[in-house]
Amino acid sequence: MSYQPQTEAATSRFLNVEEAGKTLRIHFNDCGQGDETVVLLHGSGPGATGWANFSRNIDPLVEAGYRVILLDCPGWGKSDSIVNSGSRSDLNARILKSVVDQLDIAKIHLLGNSMGGHSSVAFTLNWPERVGKLVLMGGGTGGMSLFTPMPTEGIKRLNQLYRQPTIENLKLMMDIFVFDTSDLTDALFEARLNNMLSRRDHLENFVKSLEANPKQFPDFGPRLAEIKAQTLIVWGATTALCRWMRVCVCCPALPVLNCISSATVVTGRSGNMPTLSINWC
Repeated sequence: MSYQPQTEAATSRFLNVEEAGKTLRIHFNDCGQGDETVVLLHGSGPGATGWANFSRNIDPLVEAGYRVILLDCPGWGKSDSIVNSGSRSDLNARILKSVVDQLDIAKIHLLGNSMGGHSSVAFTLNWPERVGKLVLMGGGTGGMSLFTPMPTEGIKRLNQLYRQPTIENLKLMMDIFVFDTSDLTDALFEARLNNMLSRRDHLENFVKSLEANPKQFPDFGPRLAEIKAQTLIVWGATTALCRWMRVCVCCPALPVLNCISSATVVTGRSGNMPTLSINWC
């Protein structure tokens, strides 16, 4: 029997998660039936979802024999909205732990993009025994950089889009997030804009969260050496969003590589969303 591609509707699932005395309805997509599970965590861009951000990666992983979980973090996609005044990444990590606990999954491989990478680090630091392998794509440590002005241009454009969700601001953001925008059609931009406008509560609560706590992503830099999981760092050489310090021009992720003993770095002509960039060295 030939392989049947996964669809969003057929794999859509919901679970209730208790968080800070509240019950959150969390959405995820559950694809494939492999013995090993890969969890994909999206970034913090408005309109982001697990499915939208990783749609190109699902079928190859399922065909390779993995079960694939795509989580919509609270405040994105079909998951409940939330005003977060603490660590966003630790919140996402707690939500993910509850989901995999309820699914009776003992160990996962984690792949996170941007915020998803930072959240993957939070999960790994809190529950190292639950992580097999770790892939961090365009995700910062949350720490400051002595060599990159803060906030970065990417963060400025992302926050501007949250406050003023227009097609013009979306294109400005994607111009930084993606190395080659030639594949980003008007239809794709319209779909992403409609997606974010359909959940204005997510947009409004993200802004409220920043007002409650501008430091949504704490500095995990001092703890990176605790990570023992085999780690792959995918870093776009042209990214202007995060701040894995640009001390070394040839490989800006080297400071992180030096902290995680089992890490490997892959760099190329990509922005902050390598899954949408095809121009690799």
